[in-house]
Amino acid sequence: MRPDPSSVAADALHQKVLKAGENTRLLQDLLDEAMPDEAILVSLLRRSVPVRLLEVVGTRKPWCDRALLLAQVVLHPKSPRSLSLRLLPALYWRQLADVAAAHQVPAAVRVRAEASLKDQLRDLRLGERVTLARVATPPLLEPLLAEGEPRVLEVLLNNPRLREDALLVAVRRKDVKGAVLEAVAASPRWSERYFVRLELVLQPKTPLPLALLQLSSLVKRDLARVAAATSLRPLVQAAAARLLRGESPEGSET
Repeated sequence: MRPDPSSVAADALHQKVLKAGENTRLLQDLLDEAMPDEAILVSLLRRSVPVRLLEVVGTRKPWCDRALLLAQVVLHPKSPRSLSLRLLPALYWRQLADVAAAHQVPAAVRVRAEASLKDQLRDLRLGERVTLARVATPPLLEPLLAEGEPRVLEVLLNNPRLREDALLVAVRRKDVKGAVLEAVAASPRWSERYFVRLELVLQPKTPLPLALLQLSSLVKRDLARVAAATSLRPLVQAAAARLLRGESPEGSET
């Protein structure tokens, strides 16, 4: 296989950058002379480079006008927190999502990226929100869950960062949307979790057929809790009471 020209050029530039070290003037002159294209600089910024190079790329034109390069600066393990925070407003939503999920990035930078993404959620197209749901970090999962968009929910419920305790909080919300409850009940990942089933039953907004369907999996202690919950539909309470007595819950539908 022929080597990637951008990678070869980045290798050569990387050697020169390492020789320049933390000398800002030398690094500036080096970039001005080489005038590397975006692909070469991206490849370079994914390597171990001097901190001063990150500052040059992040603050000097024409490099600082390119969001893709700024994202690589922010994602770099050596990038100073103050520089990263200054560059975040120039990043696009997908780059912010990458920053929010990057463990090598300082916590303060990740938190700021998540806050910026939350502010942009309303402006994202449906397809963009679906993509975000696939990679979102925990602070972004709550607002994405709450909006109740079926296509977003289908992807979000399979996001490995979604924890059971966060999902239970979403199910318990008084303003939870029916689409959320239906998606959770239909999810292969979550529908067999005991406490998810219990919360679906205890949520007054859960559609009646879905609530009744969960009852047979509950232990007696929780059936008693459901039977005594005055916030629930009488039919759900009655079905739980019948199961406690060892009777079929179908008799409560007559």
